[in-house]
Amino acid sequence: MESLERPTPVNEAWADLVATARRTVADGLVVGTSGNVSVRVGDIVLVTPTGVPYERLAAQDATAVDLSGRQILGELKPTSELPMHLAVYRTTAATAIVHTHAVHATAVSTLVTELPPIHYLTATLGGPARVAPYALYGSDELAENMLSALRDRSACLLQNHGTVAYGASLDEAYDRTANLEWMCRVWLAAHGVPGREPSLLSPERLAEAGEKLRGYGQSGGAG
Repeated sequence: MESLERPTPVNEAWADLVATARRTVADGLVVGTSGNVSVRVGDIVLVTPTGVPYERLAAQDATAVDLSGRQILGELKPTSELPMHLAVYRTTAATAIVHTHAVHATAVSTLVTELPPIHYLTATLGGPARVAPYALYGSDELAENMLSALRDRSACLLQNHGTVAYGASLDEAYDRTANLEWMCRVWLAAHGVPGREPSLLSPERLAEAGEKLRGYGQSGGAG
């Protein structure tokens, strides 16, 4: 494939994508070359290439496709989960996606059909994270199952597989991924206590938390 002249926004987006991918490894959300990250710049979707350790990725390795999946940038083959990423971009306003094989989330995906509302951070995902039924990785079936699980949500679990989260930025998509993994860990810890069942938050409590979280941060004065 011929090399393309990359405008500055694409270069910057690629650098941010690589940094986020490396962060998933450093934070233990993926092992080896599992998981993948993408970011959308206009009609260009930059994605991590398949089977390449993130620490080896450099500026010249930038890999991108259009929304039809046609590769328009780079020599490396895009992630095998490309159908999943494109499905999200075609149906939501997402500009970034993080997919991981996080340990606790993957464990939870084998136990329930949705993560019980164990913590108010559930509200940041639009509600309890659903579990998309298992399908072969990289398949259109998996992409379809994921979209159903993501209805009115910004993150979901993939049965016997991992997580998907999206956002308006790589930071937001990553934060949602990390929060989902943390909530899965909390639920597993509480659920594993013999003879006890963890208390869960009602829809009303989640709605209350969601409203307050909209003002979280310096402007909202939250702790």
